[in-house]
Amino acid sequence: MAAIYSGIHLKLKSPQTPWEDKLKLARFAWISNQCLLSNKEQVLLDWCTHALTGWYNRKVEFPEKVLEGLWCYLDDLLHSRKLHTLLKQGKTISLRLNMAQLLLDRLQECSRVDSRSPVCVSIILSVCQGLLSAPALSYVFTTKYELMIDLLAKFCSLACLELQKPLLAEPQTTESVTCQHEVMTEGLENQPTSNVDSSQAEPITDSPPDETQLDANKPPPKSKENLSSSNLFEVLLQVLSCYLSVQRQQANPNRVFTMVTNQVLQPLVLLRQLLTSGEFSPSYTHLGLRQQLCRDIRIKIDSILQLALFPTEHLTSYKEELLPSKEDSGKRGPGGAKGPLKPVSAILSKLSCQGYCEPPLFYTVKSNTLTLLFKFFLESYGKGRGDSEEVQRMLCFYFFTRLVPVLDVDLDGHTLSPTKAQQPVSVSPGQESTSSSPCSPESWSLALLAVESLLSQALSADIYNVAADRIRHGEVQLNFYRALGQMLFNEAQPSIPAWYRCLKVLLSLNHLILEPDLDQMLSSAWVNSECRDTRVQRARQLLVCSLLETYTKLRQLPRLFSELLSVICQPALDALRPPLLSDGISASLRTCLIDTPPSQSLEICSLVLESIRRYILLNLENGDREFEKMEVDEGGDDRGEHKDIKVDQEREDASLKLFSLSQLLHVVMFTLKTLDNASPLPIVRKSQGLMEEMQQVVKELLQLLSREKKAVKTNTVSVQKTKRKNIKSLDQKESEKVLELKMEVPWEQRTQEAALLLRYTWMEVDTLFNIHCSKYTSLDSTHTAAQGETKDLPSAMTQIESLLSGEILPACLQPSCSPMTCLLYKILTLQQMKKVLLDSSLLPEANTAALLNKAAQFILASSEFEVSGGGEQVWDGQIWSVNAGSYPAAHWYLVTSNLPLIAPYLSGEDVGCMADVLVSSLHSRQTGRGKDCPPGFLTLSLVSSQLLESSVFAESPTLFSATVCTLTQRSIGVLKAAHVPKVFPMFMKSQEKGALTEVVKKETLVEDILASSKNGQASLLLTDTQSKELVNILQIITKLNPDGMNSEDLSSVFLLLFFMLTSTSSQSNQMASDAPEHEEDVGFLAKLLSILTCLLEARNFQSVLKLIHGGTLLQAAVSSLLWQSNNGRFRTTSSALWLELIKAVQSFVRCLVQLIISRNSSVRLNLDQFATYLSEMASKQTVAPSSAADSGKPDPGGPTLALHLLLASLTSFSQAMTSNLGKSKQMDQTLTQMLTRTTAVLGPVVESVLKPQTDSQSVTQPTSLLSQAFIVEVVTIMLHCELSVFSVEEEKKLTLSHMSLYQSFCQQILREISSAHRPKDFLVSSLHFLSAFYKAVMRKRGEEEEEKKKAKNELDELFTQMLQTVYRLLTASWLSSEDLCELEPAVKELLRHLVEESTTGQLNLLLLQIREGLDISKLRAGNYREVLSAVIITKLLSCCQLPEPCSKALWLITPQIISAMVFMVRSSSQDASLTLPFTVPTVTSMTSLLRQGEGLFTNPHHVILVLGALQSVPLDHLTPPVYQSAFLAVHEALFAIIQCHPQVMLNAAPSFLNVFHRLLASIMQEGRQRGDNDTGPDSDVYLQCSRLIERMYSHIAATAESFTTLSAFMVAQYVTELQKVTLRPNIKQHLTEGIYRILDLCMEQDIKFLTAGLQMGVREVFNELYSSYTHYHKAQRQGEDKYTV
Repeated sequence: MAAIYSGIHLKLKSPQTPWEDKLKLARFAWISNQCLLSNKEQVLLDWCTHALTGWYNRKVEFPEKVLEGLWCYLDDLLHSRKLHTLLKQGKTISLRLNMAQLLLDRLQECSRVDSRSPVCVSIILSVCQGLLSAPALSYVFTTKYELMIDLLAKFCSLACLELQKPLLAEPQTTESVTCQHEVMTEGLENQPTSNVDSSQAEPITDSPPDETQLDANKPPPKSKENLSSSNLFEVLLQVLSCYLSVQRQQANPNRVFTMVTNQVLQPLVLLRQLLTSGEFSPSYTHLGLRQQLCRDIRIKIDSILQLALFPTEHLTSYKEELLPSKEDSGKRGPGGAKGPLKPVSAILSKLSCQGYCEPPLFYTVKSNTLTLLFKFFLESYGKGRGDSEEVQRMLCFYFFTRLVPVLDVDLDGHTLSPTKAQQPVSVSPGQESTSSSPCSPESWSLALLAVESLLSQALSADIYNVAADRIRHGEVQLNFYRALGQMLFNEAQPSIPAWYRCLKVLLSLNHLILEPDLDQMLSSAWVNSECRDTRVQRARQLLVCSLLETYTKLRQLPRLFSELLSVICQPALDALRPPLLSDGISASLRTCLIDTPPSQSLEICSLVLESIRRYILLNLENGDREFEKMEVDEGGDDRGEHKDIKVDQEREDASLKLFSLSQLLHVVMFTLKTLDNASPLPIVRKSQGLMEEMQQVVKELLQLLSREKKAVKTNTVSVQKTKRKNIKSLDQKESEKVLELKMEVPWEQRTQEAALLLRYTWMEVDTLFNIHCSKYTSLDSTHTAAQGETKDLPSAMTQIESLLSGEILPACLQPSCSPMTCLLYKILTLQQMKKVLLDSSLLPEANTAALLNKAAQFILASSEFEVSGGGEQVWDGQIWSVNAGSYPAAHWYLVTSNLPLIAPYLSGEDVGCMADVLVSSLHSRQTGRGKDCPPGFLTLSLVSSQLLESSVFAESPTLFSATVCTLTQRSIGVLKAAHVPKVFPMFMKSQEKGALTEVVKKETLVEDILASSKNGQASLLLTDTQSKELVNILQIITKLNPDGMNSEDLSSVFLLLFFMLTSTSSQSNQMASDAPEHEEDVGFLAKLLSILTCLLEARNFQSVLKLIHGGTLLQAAVSSLLWQSNNGRFRTTSSALWLELIKAVQSFVRCLVQLIISRNSSVRLNLDQFATYLSEMASKQTVAPSSAADSGKPDPGGPTLALHLLLASLTSFSQAMTSNLGKSKQMDQTLTQMLTRTTAVLGPVVESVLKPQTDSQSVTQPTSLLSQAFIVEVVTIMLHCELSVFSVEEEKKLTLSHMSLYQSFCQQILREISSAHRPKDFLVSSLHFLSAFYKAVMRKRGEEEEEKKKAKNELDELFTQMLQTVYRLLTASWLSSEDLCELEPAVKELLRHLVEESTTGQLNLLLLQIREGLDISKLRAGNYREVLSAVIITKLLSCCQLPEPCSKALWLITPQIISAMVFMVRSSSQDASLTLPFTVPTVTSMTSLLRQGEGLFTNPHHVILVLGALQSVPLDHLTPPVYQSAFLAVHEALFAIIQCHPQVMLNAAPSFLNVFHRLLASIMQEGRQRGDNDTGPDSDVYLQCSRLIERMYSHIAATAESFTTLSAFMVAQYVTELQKVTLRPNIKQHLTEGIYRILDLCMEQDIKFLTAGLQMGVREVFNELYSSYTHYHKAQRQGEDKYTV
């Protein structure tokens, strides 16, 4: 073989050797170890690069296939492991320097759109990747900066070309791009700009957020083209990293700036924009781009631009260009500055030059880049110290002023773009494209978004100091921002959310910026804003709320309202203005008014009233005069018609304004702090004057409406005469209808609504002032007294009569009045009712009750509920938003919320109507027809549901009874329609006669129940529809409070439901035996039984037992269920539903037996009846199962199901009797006899259930239908019953009748409980059985010595078996942490029985297992479950009562156990995955030892050890549930120490505070503001933790002697952590209340120490905290101390 490679170097250089052979020789030479060639690697690399260079220089010729082979060969060499190993070993291998230019030329070819390069792009990219991956080879680029930047430019161009392929294939309109920008930046917020690689200042993207994101884990397609695209961006990232390192090594920043600006600025910003906009685009999936790769590339681009364009060395150049010179010396030359002369102009001119991207993308790239450049500029030059800080701020501002004009916005000559001529011309929406318009239509959204981003960054960087700008800079910033604001108003874009956000940021900078244009802003952004888009409405609302908050803080809210009122009173731009007060604005206004001084609030009210009088009333009265004048002229020409239309338009405009002002006044006056006896006299007088003025305005409005009605009536008569002359054939009724419609003019209706709203507001406020302030004189009483002097009725009565008779406003009583008018009229009537009820002297009068009845009927208006039908609509709770759709909800809410007032004065018919409405709406909600409404909104059905669940409903006996009667009648209606197979029930016959009394009906119900209990047959067959109807009715009955029912209603409902249980069946079951069973039947029966159980607990249930005996009820219920099971009604029931029915039967039997025993009336008779029945049925089912189905059509699985029902009845019967033992000897004697009988019956039934089933039964009824847990519970109850009888009879020797059954059960449970995965309920019931069985074995002791010794051996053996079983169970891998927590109570009960009378030897065995379990080697080996079982056993054992010797032994070794657990916690804390399953339970176990060991620890060192372990519990980077568990565990451990071991705190206070500070720091970190994630279940977790911190602060303050010297230290820790984050308000509230307790401990010298010792930023936080402490908490505490003994 050596001969083959001899002279290989010559063969490679020989022109006679074919190039294909040369390539093969080179490949073999590289991989073969037998090629002995000096410096082989260098030779082969040189040959390959020389051949490639020769071909491209046209010095060598060979086929393109060979060319591609050479590139592949070079790629293999550069990526070979052999080459990289040699380079790492230090061997010198170099490339030709011309290789760099060769690669650049190839990349240039590939970056052309119509490129037809003979070499695949992926090979070129791979060669570049291999070359750059080795520093020893990449020198061909890195040694020359120009080559490196050229390489970067080529790669950026290639990447841009690849990313723009989807755009070129499917061109996107600029309009769509704008919309996408708007969507993506909707939630753009002002973020801190600290890191270059942060994503907080991401530019505006081009794709909507709801598009599918790229899957980072999905491999890209394997096609050749896609492979090159995917590889391109990975190599690009490598090129960027390599270039960034080279750029940082450059010593000449001017050169870097020039090269970057001229060559790579444009491709870099274009690439960044394309990557950002395509991050969420599905059209880019073919590129194989991952989101993380996109982010990494963008981070590198950001770093390159920031370091190249804004280095520290160029600060002087930027200052010389941007800052205005104080004096123009004229001596500056080209050499005056070290950096570039005009860096800003160079950057902006490059950005403004077109041609580097597609025209639709140009403005997008430019606008995004400007915000990015401003972010970099702020980070580089925005920070300074001392005097230079102000200079830096002004520098940033002047840079900001240069960026805004580049966006093509015209600031009225304030600043002009230096490249104005080169920029495209655009126009605003709705304008024509002219040369005078500076902006194109598609750019407005992008321009505003960019301006918003720039302003937000300026605000967050705090570059605007108002005082410094005014004093030292001639208000240059204020003037610029004003010009910017003026531009926003001149080119208003109210359909774009960013327009509102720009104004909001300007308002946050300085309210004086927008104050000159305040009226224009109020008009455009609030009063006349017409866009209904959700995003626009949200932005508009935030702006208005910010405006209100700003002027509230300035104490200038009246001035704002003065401007607002002037805008409202201006002529409306459109026929209908948008609503003035949305929900958010109303809430914000109320909040602001609470913080406003009362005098200013009253001033606002006066301004509103003055506007109504000066503008609105004047226009309405002028219209009235014009109308009268037209009546006098009575011209029929067109001029009269035009006048009529004009008057109507003026009145319509005035009524709209009046309506808005009345809303505003309503909100303001309802937020006013009511007057009281402590109110200053000037405020009282001003309020009195305001109320008088408002009363006069309301009076004038009502008079105006009254005059209008009279004028319309007069006009009606004249029109009717004219109609008779001209249209004789018109029917009289039709003419009256036409005239009535003409009378209802829209302006009149709106004026009427506004007048009533003002009257209601005035009446409510006047009443409150009069009640709470004795210095205030009610105007309502004086006014009505003056009017009613001739009448005998008092003022309040007169007002009600005036309202009901229509004297005040007759139109309100007409059917055609608006819904809002109707509602307000009812509210006014209700207010007058309240006044009458407050006056105790009026109630005894004869006519008072009649008048109140009439008023209540008017408010209810039962006929309106009959008319209203169809689907319900939501209501937002605002009076002025009531319309025809939402009126039923508003009306019903008014009635139900004032139910205690009006219910006593309603007739029986009205109450019945209310009950019918209530039931109908609830029924629609049950059936799904009720509309689901958002939070804060109401519907008719929702109001009914809230009424049903409130305590007010049960306290309204008439309505409650009427509702019960309605439900009863509806149930009877369904039963009437049911099919009757054989015997017609007596109850249904009595319903048909309809003349029998209620008692007879109940008696017939009882007769039917007794009859069905005897023959077991159903007398009514229900269809599926009827069953569902009854289920809906049952759902409503379930929500009723049984204690609210009277005796008659309760007995009717109970007997009717019991009749359904015993006498109804599914029709499908009776028609065919093989018909499929509907599982709804079982659910129906289970629901019936649960409701009957609830009714048993009612206080008036004694009335039912007077009609039928309790034993009869028990027998009837069980017999009905047994009959149905034997006849196949339950044969296809699922196990879950069957178990639900069984549980319902148990609850019913248990509750009724308990009631029978509690009544202590005929107890033996009732219990004996039921026990006898159960015994008979059990003997039938166990001895002759086939006889159980001798009637009807027997079901093969029926006997098994019947046995289940018998087991449920017997066990619940026994449980109820067992729980009542020990009350009296006579009762005990009765109950023990019954228990003996039931226990004797239970054994055979259980054995029958456990027998193997026959084939026919197993087919129809699977053995798994009844869970194993249920059988175990039954046997446990049997055992408890026998033990209870033994304890009552006090026999010396315990004899168990079913001991063999118990022993077999015990052995089977010990074998199976931990052998495989078991249901949780089975585990719990099995542990309960083991506890009871061990207790029974302990009591079963023989009298002979030999028997005692045998019993002791058996007990020791059983102790060991149970202990080992518990250990195996707790170490089972299939049990989760939640499962273990749920098993702990049952395990604790078993341990309690095991150790309560244990011997020292038994306890030693238990402690030995604990010691073996607490082995650190097991934890390190990954077997933490064994250790965890020992931890849990230790915790539970510490809570058990031990015999004295055992207790001493346990607490003697407890310090060793604690030490072992401390090591466990420290070791497990290193693995975050063990936090929830192991670390938290171990800390909880230590906490239990600390609590139970109070006073038993002799050495405090062991408590301090626990504090050391708590230091290592992980609290960072945890999910909310895990964090809550860890936090709670550490907190409870600290609480146990401070509560149970106070003597330790004197020495361990610093360690204690260190652990507590970890909790505080973690909750501050987790509870910081995160935007949209501040609400939800996760936020509740952190809120609960903050409450625990507050509680711990209180306990620390209570033990002040241990922490007095450390209180200042705790405060310092708190403010230091607080300075780092911005907390959520609710979390901050609790933490602040807690630290106030510590500040109570601080002395004056501590405060001085903190003020002097804290750092600058932390000191400001402390000063703010201490200020709020002295203002709120300290004053309140001192006030409380005055009354403390």
